[in-house]
Amino acid sequence: MDVIVPLHPLWRPFAAGSNAARQSERVAVRQTEPGPPQPYDPRWPEAYDLVRDLVRDALGAEQRIQHVGSTAVPGMTAKPVIDVDLLVPDLRDEDAWLPPLEAVGFRLLFRDAIAGDPHRQLTLGEPNTNLHVWGPGAVEPQRHRLFVAWLCDHPEDRQVYAEAKARAVRGEDGLRYNDAKAAVVYDIYERAFAADPEHAHDPRPRS
Repeated sequence: MDVIVPLHPLWRPFAAGSNAARQSERVAVRQTEPGPPQPYDPRWPEAYDLVRDLVRDALGAEQRIQHVGSTAVPGMTAKPVIDVDLLVPDLRDEDAWLPPLEAVGFRLLFRDAIAGDPHRQLTLGEPNTNLHVWGPGAVEPQRHRLFVAWLCDHPEDRQVYAEAKARAVRGEDGLRYNDAKAAVVYDIYERAFAADPEHAHDPRPRS
């Protein structure tokens, strides 16, 4: 009899070099470069509120939107860019949501897929923002929420992640910034999955 090994429903295999690979999907350049990581800035939640209100003014107050990424984690070292997840009813129906966002200053940067989830990434110059647009069933936004919650509750992993960012900036691995810290991100997810009381997870350490 085959043994069914449980995996957390948000688990994704480790994919080295995935950020470099997606660069061919870029359709524009961002308005404002992100700059290097810096200590946590208590103004970042206010910057997110500005972005949230701008999106809701463009698309309606019922939008499913959330602050994610390192700027959503108090005390976390981060590049000063506000990462935001937005779920739209039909990602591929760009006429329904892209022109209103462009009208208030957003610019389409990527039209791609991340870990199988169709994805659009827009940027905003001020506040400097990555707006990640997904369909309603996308897994990546759920992963982002879990990652933020884990880092908020685990200062030791905030430190591990901050150190990984510092190494990535120095280019010690010879990789793009996001790819250079991807292994540490994967390991943090593994710890979060293993500790989740709602889902069993058989550990999948990187080989």
